[in-house]
Amino acid sequence: MPGRLRGGIAAWPLAVKVPLSVVLIVVAAAMGLSQAVLSRLSTEQENHLQSLAGAFLDGLSTATMPAVIRRDVWEVFDGLDRARGQYSGLRALYTVVTTPDGQILASSDPDRFPTQTAMPSALENRFVPGSLTIDERAGRAWAARDLREGGILIGRLFAEIDITDLLAVRREVALTLLLVNAALTVAFGAVGYLLVGRMVHPLGILARHLRRARDGEVVAIAEPEFRRVGAEFSDAFLQFNDLVRALEERKNLAARLADEEKLALLGKLASGMAHEVNNPLGGMLNAIDTLQAHGHDPEIRRRSLDFLHRGLAGIRNVVRATLVSYKGGGDPSRLTGGDLEDLPFLIQHEAEARRLRIAWQSSLPDSVEAEGGTIRQILLNLLLNACAASRTGGLVRLTARLDDQDALVFVIADEGPGLPAPMADILTGQPAETPPKGTSGLGLWTTARLVARLDGSITLGRHEHGSQVIVAIPLQPRRPVDHAA
Repeated sequence: MPGRLRGGIAAWPLAVKVPLSVVLIVVAAAMGLSQAVLSRLSTEQENHLQSLAGAFLDGLSTATMPAVIRRDVWEVFDGLDRARGQYSGLRALYTVVTTPDGQILASSDPDRFPTQTAMPSALENRFVPGSLTIDERAGRAWAARDLREGGILIGRLFAEIDITDLLAVRREVALTLLLVNAALTVAFGAVGYLLVGRMVHPLGILARHLRRARDGEVVAIAEPEFRRVGAEFSDAFLQFNDLVRALEERKNLAARLADEEKLALLGKLASGMAHEVNNPLGGMLNAIDTLQAHGHDPEIRRRSLDFLHRGLAGIRNVVRATLVSYKGGGDPSRLTGGDLEDLPFLIQHEAEARRLRIAWQSSLPDSVEAEGGTIRQILLNLLLNACAASRTGGLVRLTARLDDQDALVFVIADEGPGLPAPMADILTGQPAETPPKGTSGLGLWTTARLVARLDGSITLGRHEHGSQVIVAIPLQPRRPVDHAA
């Protein structure tokens, strides 16, 4: 998982982002709710403490007012003692009664606040008559009350209250809220992770099949997987399976069309081979008739036998070249000189029909590391196309060589007007997965596919009398070409 969380939050998986979002929402809500609860609790505690402090000071005022008027210290002490017992719910640490000029008249803690001494100014500043001053850090609260008789100030009453119990309750409530919110956050996060993981599981299935398709293994999603997902993902699975079927049909169609192209080319070559065989056969039959009639003449017999030998050799070359092209032979991973030498026999019929001249120039070594059968089919397709494109009586030239980068370079030149733009796009563009509609361009599409399989390239150019096709194929081991090529 850590490796998948790189690249920013946008790159995180849904199984992490959604539960994390839920957790953040829960935390934010919990913080807001906790703050509201603690604020309400604090307000209620302060109001309650204010009421208790007010009642406490009211009781002290009633108990000590007559004695304060008479300045009877002992009665004031007695009133303070009686009031402490009556308000045990309020933990008053001390109470002090002063005269209007700030002199201490009596207190519940005489050692700290002796009679006839001045009230400490630092402590007196904490008291605000009629209100409650609270210091949560110190755990203390201070309350003060003016003692008046007939509107005349006769003294003041001060009390310091211990509020540590109230603060302890507040801390317990805060801790309880924290633990409950933490437990809820963890629970919501875990449940969200499980639920989202279950919801995005179909996406994982789809992604796994897409990765297999990327690696060349296109497999439909099995039927049991459909029962584990909802209607939305079932539809996506069906669409993916339809895509798989379409790809299979397209692949099968390409294979069938490649077979048909190869068979059509074979038929064309078979027709040419029949013509090449019939021509010498006719001459050979004439030679046999001559031998039968004039076999006793040594010169006639020699010339007739030479003619028969040349005719049979020509037939053998044509048949052998055709068999090598469509039956195979030798090492398919190597290109030999013989793979190129008998190509003229395969295009001889097309060349003679248009009275074309064939020029052959090869500087290749006897054997190179390349797929001989595949390169043979590429050159045969291009040579037949050059014969068809050349003007009558023109020249078709093949040049084969190795360039400086140890790549095979073949140049097929003709004296024609050049390929039309749509045909040129088929030959030099990125080979399409499916062949063009109809039969036009099928041979060029097959050639482009073969060159692409060998990691080669095709370039179209012009020369002085016509056009040329340049094929460059790197010399390195390749996987065998499948039948669709």
